This record gives sequence, structure tokens and C-alpha cells, in this order.
Amino acid sequence: MDIVSLWEKTLQLIKGEVSTASFNAFFKEIKPLKQISNELIFLAPNEFIQNILENRYLNLIESCVSQLSLKKYQIKFILDEKEIQDTNEEDKSTTIKKSYPNLNPKYTFDTFVIGNSNRFAHAACVAVAESPAKAYNPLFLYGGVGLGKTHLMHAIGHHIMCQQEDPKVVYVSSEKFTNELINSIKNDKNEEFRNKYRNVDVLLIDDIQFIAGKEGTQEEFFHTFNALHEANKQIIISSDRPPKEIPTLEDRLRSRFEMGLITDIQPPDFETRIAILRKKAQLENINVPNEVMTYIAKYIKSNIRELEGALTRVVAYSSLTNKNISLELATEALKDIISNPKSEEITVNRIKEKVSEAFNIKMDDFNSKKRTRTIAYPRQIAMYICRELTDLSLPKIGSEFGGRDHTTVIHAHDKVTKDIEENQQIKDKIDKIISDLKG
Repeated sequence: MDIVSLWEKTLQLIKGEVSTASFNAFFKEIKPLKQISNELIFLAPNEFIQNILENRYLNLIESCVSQLSLKKYQIKFILDEKEIQDTNEEDKSTTIKKSYPNLNPKYTFDTFVIGNSNRFAHAACVAVAESPAKAYNPLFLYGGVGLGKTHLMHAIGHHIMCQQEDPKVVYVSSEKFTNELINSIKNDKNEEFRNKYRNVDVLLIDDIQFIAGKEGTQEEFFHTFNALHEANKQIIISSDRPPKEIPTLEDRLRSRFEMGLITDIQPPDFETRIAILRKKAQLENINVPNEVMTYIAKYIKSNIRELEGALTRVVAYSSLTNKNISLELATEALKDIISNPKSEEITVNRIKEKVSEAFNIKMDDFNSKKRTRTIAYPRQIAMYICRELTDLSLPKIGSEFGGRDHTTVIHAHDKVTKDIEENQQIKDKIDKIISDLKG
């Protein structure tokens, strides 16, 4: 019995041993990954659920697995698939006999919530999924962490897998691509590596910004890109920023990324955040009062991952305390995430006020064309804080600072981030401003 089948049967046994709320909160999102000798490895969606399973349910899981398999297995939960050292020689075969999509079954177009922030990106992905290599090739998606880029990429892969007969689909992060390239060079397996990535129908590569500055990886990906594009195969790429803003990315790669369609995903607005929470509750068959979803959506604004994580936390808290989900319970469960919900809303104007007080500049200086360091640097810090504490888009933040371009906001954020890492005095000063804003 393979690990996927074993886990499906194990879930049926566990369902009879725990409450419905606990089952939905802790078990439904676990993904079986691999069996290595007498160890079964599973992917947990976050550290909170990993700890719950290891500390509360490990004996139950091991017992159910042993009952079904008649063997004693060790159960291991990890948070990142990269933790697995792949020793399976079958995966290293030079001949691609099947697809290696590595797709998350939950990430489909059906489970994706469409809103103003992602409508165009979603439409582009559907077009590519329905007509690979004919609509937009390459398709380049960019946006912040946890906004749905990976979801859409997996959805494209699923759709193509369902619509075509035995397509060769590969999904890989650029970090994994780099690591595999290094290993192939070290083990003299270059040809196998190239066969894996150049003999496919669809290549989905996530977080391409990580190959910036890596000359060997960029060289290999350049030739991989060319081989696929010339063979009329579909390429989908994601990044946290558009190609022209990825530092130390070779011009020849940048120009190829810009050959097709480039589309961005912005943080979801309030209505979309509510819809995302409703969809998650519906998929997991959880009854969540509207006031609880409104509370979460009002204060968790940065990305979808944190939004869904907050709901998972509330459901888990309900299960552990044996209390019904309510606004009071949600407030208690999220008190260390939503520290002071009654505090004044954080706006660009409030951020400017706090920064101007800390650096002794005038409010008008933020929008002025002055470029002296005494004014330009506080302006950059204000932009940094806006990006960290608000859900405003980059162009919107730029417009709030005298109509500056979104690239100026990105540069400011990158510079201040680096300064915080290297200068404790700057870090302390910015932490104080942020603390004052949060109340």
C-alpha cells in the first residue's frame, strides 16, 4: 500500500476517534509525501498544526497506521518539502515516463477566490491552461508573499493534466532548480538534469527572483527556456517583482521573461478577504459566524496565507477549549496577532506624522522633490512602513508620496530592510515608530 492510499485509510480511522472540529482543523490539510524505509513523511501546513499533531495525536496516528499496514512506522511531519533528501533512483531516470508535477491537490481554479486584486491574473492563467503555448508564453506572475501566485500556477498544472492525455508537467521552485543543478554537476549527471527540464510540455517555475546573481543557474535556465520556447512548450514563471526590477538578473533572461504576458497580484481588498474566509470554511465544512469572519478580514490584511492561518487558529482554539466559535473566542485566540483592534487605523497620514516626529521634518517634505538625506531617508522609511503595515499597492503608496513611481517604493523598502539588518540604531528607531502606530 503506497503512502497516499495508507493515509486516506488512516484518516477514515482517525475521523472516528476525534471530533469533527479537530479533524477539520488538524488533519485535513496534511499532505502525504514519502516513505523512506520505516519512516512516513508528511507535510504540515504550518508550525502550529505540526506541534499539535506531534504533541497530541502522534500516538493515535501511529496506532491507526500500524493497524492498517500491520507494520510499525515512525511518523514525521515537516514544513517544507525541501527537507526531504530524495534518494529514489526512479526519480532520477533520464527518460521521462510520466509527469512530475508535484502539485498541491487543493490548489485548483475551483478553490481560487477571484477579486479585484487578482481578476486579470486569474483570467490570464485560465487562458494559458486552456491553450498552452498559444495564449501567452511565457506567462509571468508577480506579487507579494502569500497572495496566490503559487495557487494559480498549480491550478494551471491541474487543468492541463485533466484536459490533455498524459502531458508532461513539471512544477519546481527556482531554489530547487538551483540545488538540482548543483547536484547534477557534482555527480556528473548534467544530461539527466537537462532531460528532466527540457523534455516537458509545461514548466512551472516559482520564485524566479532567487536565481538572480547565480550565474551558473541563469546560464542553465536560459538554455532551458530557449529549448522549451523553441519547441512551443508552455512556460509559467512567478516572482515577487516584475522582471525589470529583479536585481542582477541577466538582460537576456529579462528580455525573454518580457516576451509574453506580465501580470501582477495585489493584496486582497476587504470583500475578497471575506470571500476567501467563506470559501475556506465551506471547503472544510466549518460553521463560522459572519462576525468572526468580518473581525479576521478587518485586521488581517497583508496576505491570504496569514488570513487563512488566522481562521485555522480560531478553529483549533475552539476545538482545544471545547467552545463554540464566537467573536469573543476569536478575539482571545488571535490576541497575539491582533494586539489592539480598537486602536486607531494605520493610515499613510499617521505613518507620515510618526516619522516626521521621529526625524524632525515637515509633513510637506514627504511629497516634495527635495533629495537631501535628512529628508529623503525619512521618506524612504515612511514608504517602508507603509508597505509593512498597510495593504496599499506599490503604485498607491508611491502616489501618496508626491506621485512617485512604484519602483521608488521597492527601492526604499529594499534599502531600509538592509539598513535594519545592519544598523541596530535604525532598527530600534523604526521599531519604536511601528510600536507607536500599533498602539
